[in-house]
Amino acid sequence: MSTADSLLRAAELAQQRERMYAKRKRVNKVALALSLAAMAFGVFWLVWILWSTIQLGIGGLTWAAVSQMTPPPNDAGGLLNAIWGSFLMVLLATFVGTPIGIMAGIYLAEYDLKGWLGTTTRFVNDILLSAPSIVIGLFVYAVVVARYKQFSGGAGAIALALIVIPVVIRTTENMLLLVPAALREAAYALGAPKWKVITRITLRAARAGVVTGVLLAVARISGETAPLLFTALNNQFFTSDLGEPMASLPVTIFKFAMSPYENWQQLAWAGVFLITLAVLGLNILARVLTRNKL
Repeated sequence: MSTADSLLRAAELAQQRERMYAKRKRVNKVALALSLAAMAFGVFWLVWILWSTIQLGIGGLTWAAVSQMTPPPNDAGGLLNAIWGSFLMVLLATFVGTPIGIMAGIYLAEYDLKGWLGTTTRFVNDILLSAPSIVIGLFVYAVVVARYKQFSGGAGAIALALIVIPVVIRTTENMLLLVPAALREAAYALGAPKWKVITRITLRAARAGVVTGVLLAVARISGETAPLLFTALNNQFFTSDLGEPMASLPVTIFKFAMSPYENWQQLAWAGVFLITLAVLGLNILARVLTRNKL
């Protein structure tokens, strides 16, 4: 091949590269514009929802709203019984579901990575993670409420615990798998038994991620309505008896928001604002803890 042909071929290749580069730049600009548009679309609705929640919620957030029980229509009152009921059921569900989820996650990450039981457990856990909460509520209704013929706060706590467990299992397993194998090997080389390696090394190294998973699970169940409609139902009065129907913020918000009474609607927005603040606080705490994980 002559020198002229080589120069011509090089010029053609250079032009082809320039055309490919220009095409890639155009595609990149289009993709970037679509991504920014999608982000702006999502942020727009998020800001609108938050602004409406703050604007309407602060107006109904008074001392009476957090210190008095739910009122009859067109009467003064608050959300004390609903706040207490939600706190009690979420607290009980967290105490029940967290140890089960952590122990199951430890088993999957440390004892049965590829066994049939671990594989089956992961499959069932994935189903529970993606299952609608109303299905869990119906299950607890059939197993507990229908059998004992009584709506109760205990049944509501069981339903919420069944939502907590799969979230904590998945988070615990993933966090433990992120711990370097060299830490385990070093502990085994020093003669430490497996249970001590798990409790003193791997679980301690992954504690920030595990706590984050628990907080995210709590944030999720704090606003669940469907499971509580089928289990705890509602109660207009203050009660700590888990064997009786119990009020909760999500169910009270649903009831009051659908009513035609202005005072109930105002209390519903106050309840929405309280739940939003609680979930926001839990998510911020989870982010802070996540920054210190491995």
